Amino acid sequence: MTRIATRPYPFRDAERMRQSGVHPVMARLYAARGLLDLRELASDLTALIPPSGLLHIDVAAVFLADAIAEKKKLVIVADYDCDGATACAVALRGLRSMGAIVDFIVPNRFEYGYGLTPEIVALAVREKSPDIIITVDNGIASIDGVAEANRRGIDVVVTDHHLPADTLPKARVIVNPNQPDCGFPSKNLAGVGVMFYVLLALRAEMRKRGIFDAQSQPKLDALLDLVALGTVADVVKLDANNRILVAQGLKRMRAGRMHAGVAALFRAAGREARRASPFDLGFALGPRLNAAGRLSDMSLGIECLTTDDEGRAWAIAQQLDEINRERRTIEADMQDTALLLLENFNPQDKTTISVFDASWHQGVIGIVASRLKDKFYRPTITFADAGDGWIKGSGRSIAGFHLRDALDLVSKHAPTLIDKFGGHAMAAGLTIRADALDAFTQAFEAVGKNWLNQHQLERVIETDGPLESAYFTTQFIELMEEQVWGQGFAPPLFCDEFRVVNQRILKERHLKLTLEKDGVTYDAIWFGHIDSLPARAKVAYRLDANEFNGRTRVQLLVEHAEAAG
Repeated sequence: MTRIATRPYPFRDAERMRQSGVHPVMARLYAARGLLDLRELASDLTALIPPSGLLHIDVAAVFLADAIAEKKKLVIVADYDCDGATACAVALRGLRSMGAIVDFIVPNRFEYGYGLTPEIVALAVREKSPDIIITVDNGIASIDGVAEANRRGIDVVVTDHHLPADTLPKARVIVNPNQPDCGFPSKNLAGVGVMFYVLLALRAEMRKRGIFDAQSQPKLDALLDLVALGTVADVVKLDANNRILVAQGLKRMRAGRMHAGVAALFRAAGREARRASPFDLGFALGPRLNAAGRLSDMSLGIECLTTDDEGRAWAIAQQLDEINRERRTIEADMQDTALLLLENFNPQDKTTISVFDASWHQGVIGIVASRLKDKFYRPTITFADAGDGWIKGSGRSIAGFHLRDALDLVSKHAPTLIDKFGGHAMAAGLTIRADALDAFTQAFEAVGKNWLNQHQLERVIETDGPLESAYFTTQFIELMEEQVWGQGFAPPLFCDEFRVVNQRILKERHLKLTLEKDGVTYDAIWFGHIDSLPARAKVAYRLDANEFNGRTRVQLLVEHAEAAG
């Protein structure tokens, strides 16, 4: 069941903002999202939380400054998703600009799996001979990998944002806003954000040593296009601090001041950088970079972000676009199989979904889990064959069901069931024996039954309520586009009752509508939906400026509709 609801908002706070000069609708939108202090709207870099708030970042800065002075060989060990690739590119570009000798290695997800494992340490030693290993977007769970590096006399600097387990690795230094005792106010930095902060602290340390002054120091703000891309693509909460990082990155992109690889990815995706939005980063650029890590090797994505040769960047971006097309085909086949396997799935009986097929591709199970979760609105884990009797699962969750904690509970109840697991509230990964799938499915479902009530299993589409007719304008759309919307700071979604004047199916896939309210008609489209609407409908919609034949008109993008009550 899906129902449309209206977000409540504190009227007095909205009114106070309106009196301070904020647009009346924007004031309502902000108040509904818990933004009550106008200082949180600041998007200039001076409003960023200073790096000193991150636990041990001062130790990391001194250690890295010493390493650079001693010409130590640094090797970045990256994760193979978009956050990992951008964090790696930020680390390489930033450290090189400060005179470091630095290289990188990114595990192939099929051979080595995630994170700094003992095998990756051995590979790094064979191929790169590091004095120091720096992890980006991984490492907080790498107890064995760090121990192996220590055994070989290699110091490890962990930079990560994932949630730690009860035991931390014995690294030389750990920078992670989510580690115990870290009082950093934003726990939502992505891996790329953490690495950017480490660079800020390192640069300050090198200024203190007289290596740079304010004039000669490297311009780290040039890295913000990469920071913005990784932050949006990793779907971390866009709190006030992350919104500044993203807004600054978008501003650079729109002004044409971005790295060659980012510009090439815009071009390959058929999007315009001068109108860059968080949507472009999350749904156009991010998936193309992620595709490399999913189907082949993320080194390709990292090269795209680290080359300054426009021709090379464009060649790689086209290659990434091709890999992404292949990913879509594989994903569509897997989804068809999943829907067949779940033909008899009864949402009344089940609170979770666990599904496996021997033909599935390890690199794509996460996206399929996400699609199934969207369709059935249940925490979902999809499994693929990992060889030698093992299967790998990738899970996506719904609000109110912390996936990593659920897996933790399963493993505490049945210690032999899960080999390893990790992740966040909304996404997690795990490895189990293929013959343990049924036992795992039952244990996971037991947690679901225990934690989730019927109310939580209902999909609620939260809207901002009605929009006054005066604001159905391109000017108001431009005003909304000035703000960074995304995870945890939901894009505006309005809801009104309309008379359905006209409806027809477009390209066999979409519903094209003419809607009328208060004597004014509006063009609307519901993508991916073909069932017709009743004569009067309650519609949840976004405003969109549609350019056609040189004219820009407002159209409504329908998210959901139901019969008007």
